[in-house]
Amino acid sequence: MSMTVPSSRSATRTLSSALTKILTLLCAVEHIDNFDDTFTITQDITDYTFRNGCSVAGFELGSSVSVRDLLYGMILPSGADGALGTANYVAGSQENFAKLMNEKIDALGLSDTAHFDNVTGVYSDHNYCTVYDMAMILAAAVQNETALDVLSAHTWQASATNQDNPDGILLSNWFLRRIEDKDSGGTVIAGKTGYVQQSGSCAASYYVSNQGTHYICVTGNAYSPWRCIRDHVALYKNYTDTVDAVTEGTGTEG
Repeated sequence: MSMTVPSSRSATRTLSSALTKILTLLCAVEHIDNFDDTFTITQDITDYTFRNGCSVAGFELGSSVSVRDLLYGMILPSGADGALGTANYVAGSQENFAKLMNEKIDALGLSDTAHFDNVTGVYSDHNYCTVYDMAMILAAAVQNETALDVLSAHTWQASATNQDNPDGILLSNWFLRRIEDKDSGGTVIAGKTGYVQQSGSCAASYYVSNQGTHYICVTGNAYSPWRCIRDHVALYKNYTDTVDAVTEGTGTEG
C-alpha cells in the first residue's frame, strides 16, 4: 500500500508528541498475544491521570478491564488510563514500555529526530518527534490490522467492569465522527487528535481519495480540535484533487 503525505510544510518541525498514543498502540499490538486477557486498574494509574490532568476513558480504580478495551480506551477518547494500563500489562511499567517505543522508532529509522519517555503524550523534554516522524508512525500503524481496527473505530462499547458500571463505557472517536460529515473528496479511514500546550491541538489521519489514492496527514498548533478537523478536510480536498488529477494524467500510482 503506497501512501502520500498531503503537505510537507514544516514537516521537520518538532511536535511535543501530543499524538504519542498512536505509537503506544502500535507497539502494544505487536507485543500482545491475547486481547481478551484482563488488567486491573491500579492506584498508580488513577493518581497519574489526575496529577497530570490527562484525558481518560473512565476505567475505575480496581476494575478488571480487557486488554482490547484498554486499546480502544487509549485511542478513541485518548484515555491515559487505557495507555498506562496497556503499558503495564505489556511491559510491567511505563518506563519499560517506553523502551519498546524507542526500539520501534529505531526500526522505523526515526531515532535521529524522535524519542519517547512516556506512553500518554504528557509533555516532557524527552518526549518528541517531528511532523514527518508521526506521519511515518501512523503509516506503520494503519498497516497493522489490529491497530487499524482501533484507529478506524468511530465508537466502541467497552465491557462492563463492575456493578457500578453494568453497561460498560461507550467510547467515541470525535475526530472521525465529526469529519465523516465533511466533504473531503474521499474517506477519512482512521485518525486521532491530541493536545499539549507546547504543540496546540494536533491531529493525524489516514485517508483514501475517491480515486483510491492513500494519504497520511499530520497537523499541529491548531487553536482547537475542531480547527484540526477543518484543516484536514481542507488539506485533503484541496491537495488531493490536484495530486489525483496529475496521477490520472501520467498513469502513475500514488
